[in-house]
Amino acid sequence: MTKIKLLSAAIIAGSTFAASQAALAYEAGDVLVRGGIAKVNPEGDAEGMLSNENGFVGSLGFMVHDKLAISLGAGEEFEHEFDQDAYSGKFEQQPFDLMVQYYPLGGLDSRIQPYAGVGANYTRFSSESDGLSIDNTWAPKGELGVDLMVTENLALNGFASYTNLDADYSLNGVSNEADIDPIIVGGGVTFSF
Repeated sequence: MTKIKLLSAAIIAGSTFAASQAALAYEAGDVLVRGGIAKVNPEGDAEGMLSNENGFVGSLGFMVHDKLAISLGAGEEFEHEFDQDAYSGKFEQQPFDLMVQYYPLGGLDSRIQPYAGVGANYTRFSSESDGLSIDNTWAPKGELGVDLMVTENLALNGFASYTNLDADYSLNGVSNEADIDPIIVGGGVTFSF
């Protein structure tokens, strides 16, 4: 009698585990809401000239297929201080992204959901110091990330992205172009429903 109870408990536990795994898969029609903290590291011409900054980022995505999502993301305004040719100043940049993301394990029973994305970034510049003017700009962007499922609706998220950002600017009446090329690394949470 004890063996039958033990076997029944094992079957129920195994069934529950299998069902919980199936519930952890991303599928077509799912909505993904991400939020977290990121560090922005300017590269290119701006490396060493612009300060690194931390801030909040987030996105809203929709799974159009088990393995494919469209995502709209944004970050808070990141303030950068800089020194160039005896000129010290500051400005703020705010990124907006439209991405297509590929989930190689989408639709599969997996607690780990890596993804890769490509898309377009629009960066709005504001609060420039006197004598500085930076044009808002469009740029290509790529990203890599991973979600580690905690429950069927909650995951821990980690990501890194690169934007090939060339910004036209004017400093004391002299126009030029700067390669800012931010690398953003961050983490947070993903809610899916």
